[in-house]
Amino acid sequence: MLFTPEIITLYIVNILFVVFATIAFINALKIVRHYDANKTTQKQYELEKKSYLSATIIKFIFYVKVPLFLFFIYTLDNLSSLLPGAMCAAGVVSATSYGTPLLFLKILNLYIFAFWIALNDEDMKYEHQPYLKQKFVLFCVAYFLLIAEIVLEGVMFFSMDASSVVDCCGAIFSTTSATYMAEILGAAPSLLLSLFYGIFALMVLFYMLKNRYIYAVLNILYLIIALITLISFFGTYIYELPTHHCPFCLLQSDYNYIG
Repeated sequence: MLFTPEIITLYIVNILFVVFATIAFINALKIVRHYDANKTTQKQYELEKKSYLSATIIKFIFYVKVPLFLFFIYTLDNLSSLLPGAMCAAGVVSATSYGTPLLFLKILNLYIFAFWIALNDEDMKYEHQPYLKQKFVLFCVAYFLLIAEIVLEGVMFFSMDASSVVDCCGAIFSTTSATYMAEILGAAPSLLLSLFYGIFALMVLFYMLKNRYIYAVLNILYLIIALITLISFFGTYIYELPTHHCPFCLLQSDYNYIG
């Protein structure tokens, strides 16, 4: 178990998230169960007020989560000096079986909260708020994912052992090991670059055509391909070393924090 000022800060912010998100979740349940836009009773007006309060809380959580995610990566990078074998955040992530799922869950939650805010903005354009129930059903799902993320983060830090040797990023992102990562990094650069620029061109096209649904799907695909291309291709030129694929080292001072 590790305790540093950065980890304690993450715990404090997570506790605040749980408190505020639970308030919004309770209100969301009431809105989903009882709100009826066709009624003009006092209860409906109270539910509308609760929806504004909950929306403010959800926006607050998202706007704090974005810089907090960067702070989380910074914390992992600092912890690399405490774990034998770790050279950067990659070694810290691989120190337990919870690191990689937590990282993906954090990214997923950021996208879900961002989508919620976009849906809320669309809903607020109309006086009768046609997506009121739908957006709070979505938040109910996001709430449980947020709680899962917070619990998983606590378990990860609690499971870390400062006396155990962990893999360095060179071993984790090696192209010669028999792992799924080696298979991904071994993909032909021509294929990766074709997908990278091809999907980007399609994103621009469907943005101009104002097709939001296809544009949203392409955004998700582009994120995945961009990360793979960064690790497999672009990163090696930044490092000026064809065998170095770690994305976390891009955040270090040795490379002018280019990441």
